[in-house]
Amino acid sequence: MNVLGISGSMRKNGNTALLVTTILDRVREAGIETEYLTLADMDIRPCTGCEVCREAKWCATEDDDWGRVAQKMIDCEVLVLGAPTYYYDINGQTKNLIDRTYSLFHDRRLAGRKAVAVAVCADRGGERSLETMEGFLNAHEFSYLGYVCGRGYAPGDVRKDERAMKRARQVADTIVRYLRPED
Repeated sequence: MNVLGISGSMRKNGNTALLVTTILDRVREAGIETEYLTLADMDIRPCTGCEVCREAKWCATEDDDWGRVAQKMIDCEVLVLGAPTYYYDINGQTKNLIDRTYSLFHDRRLAGRKAVAVAVCADRGGERSLETMEGFLNAHEFSYLGYVCGRGYAPGDVRKDERAMKRARQVADTIVRYLRPED
């Protein structure tokens, strides 16, 4: 798999999903393999701070969906991570996913990949959400290919954000140029 898109929104078909899939669709149209995951139906528990992962090099909490998502993150070349904004930051489900990657940090298991951050807010706070995701990406030594920050509340509202939709297409084109430089 080349490009993994993750929507951290609990709205399965909400605005975050729409922006992430807009990027993936355009990348797929260029003939590049993509995969899309939504965290909406997944059980991703929070990090307990147990520190067992320092030795195990994997999260000790194994009876939820985190391991499956983490393995796909390890296997991808480009990660497109999207999150809605709740109270000026990313939502809890996305934060749980990010916090649990601490177990991958010790051996830099995510380092060297490329990434795009996608944030959606109803009104304000999208920039802070992007900063949180950028912090995660920087800590894990991803190279940043860009970001999209969209506005919308009701499902589909982000389509009206012409700037965000244009930016999603531009970011997709950047991914394609990275993965297919000869084209």
